[in-house]
Amino acid sequence: MNNPLVNIQMSAREKRVVMLAALVALVLVVTNLFPALQRIYDSRQQNIESLELDLAREERLTENTAQWRERRIAAETRRDELAAQTFSGATVPVIEANIQRALSQHARDAGITVSSTRLADRLETAGWILISQEMSFRTSDAGNTVEFLRQLETSSPRLHVTHFNLSHSRTQYNGAITVVGFARSESIGNNDE
Repeated sequence: MNNPLVNIQMSAREKRVVMLAALVALVLVVTNLFPALQRIYDSRQQNIESLELDLAREERLTENTAQWRERRIAAETRRDELAAQTFSGATVPVIEANIQRALSQHARDAGITVSSTRLADRLETAGWILISQEMSFRTSDAGNTVEFLRQLETSSPRLHVTHFNLSHSRTQYNGAITVVGFARSESIGNNDE
């Protein structure tokens, strides 16, 4: 038995037509397939670039989050430190009395005798009250004065020394000191004297 499909002979013209059809099919496949592959490749590259940008942004945000967290903690710590250094009270006279009491207590603790105190001066500005307190004192030992100044430097709420004067007679040291303390004016209910 002869298979008629196997024994088909093509003429030269038919071979050219088949070759031309194959060539056209190949050109169509290449012209359609290559741009499609190029679009797929470009889309993939854009997705990769987009993911890389997203990853870089996430890394920056993670780093920034840590930095902002550290900054927030530092700011809260600083706020707490400042709050511990400020005086509080219901009224300005109460705050003035607290400053005078703290100054006198530090003097007594250091072995210094308070000679006199003046009325406190105050200055209010930008939500803050600065209260200045003057005090005269005496002591028989210069070391007591050093201890007094050390206590003021480490006091809480903080008393800042703005003026200090010390003189020596035969038996004792006489001095004068001015300190300031701070309070937030928003925390005071009524500022009336």
